[in-house]
Amino acid sequence: MKGPFAWLYETVLRWAAHRHAAWYLGGLSFAESSFFPIPPDVMLAPMSLAQPNKALRFAFITTVTSVAGGVLGYLIGLFALEAVAPLIQEAGYWDEYLRAQEWFLVWGFWVVLVAGFSPIPYKVFTIAAGAASLALVPFIIASFIGRGARFFLVALLVSWGGPKMEPWIRTYIERIGWATVALLVVGVLLMRA
Repeated sequence: MKGPFAWLYETVLRWAAHRHAAWYLGGLSFAESSFFPIPPDVMLAPMSLAQPNKALRFAFITTVTSVAGGVLGYLIGLFALEAVAPLIQEAGYWDEYLRAQEWFLVWGFWVVLVAGFSPIPYKVFTIAAGAASLALVPFIIASFIGRGARFFLVALLVSWGGPKMEPWIRTYIERIGWATVALLVVGVLLMRA
């Protein structure tokens, strides 16, 4: 019997082989930066594994669409924070949002750059950047650097490992998936502390 992460891995590998996979990846990347909870790495890594010769193209698509989605998140924060605040609270991101607001006052540009690279929900920072009226051009530059560094690193590592990594990933996908969930839970708990 397959666990949930093995099923997800198999599903994403099928999507990665689809002729519209790059569009799906771009849509997921855009949505994740402003409102959707699933990070694009879950598609980027298998797609880079399935087609290592296109890994850099996939990383570029992920970066550009993620930054475009980040701009949408920024605009939501700038113009519609009151409307989306209840949704942020319901999703359990309100404390992170408030903390991001504080960090913007101290570090500004650098917060966006680090958030773009880290597993911290990027959408929280895009909305907070807009609500804090962070200058748009530095926001976009920091997003390109942070998101680009993350996605190109993922694509390069997975494509470099290539087919020899696939049996290892398939064997350990459940452990990797549950370890990732555990790290996210620990990260959330540490952020709330």
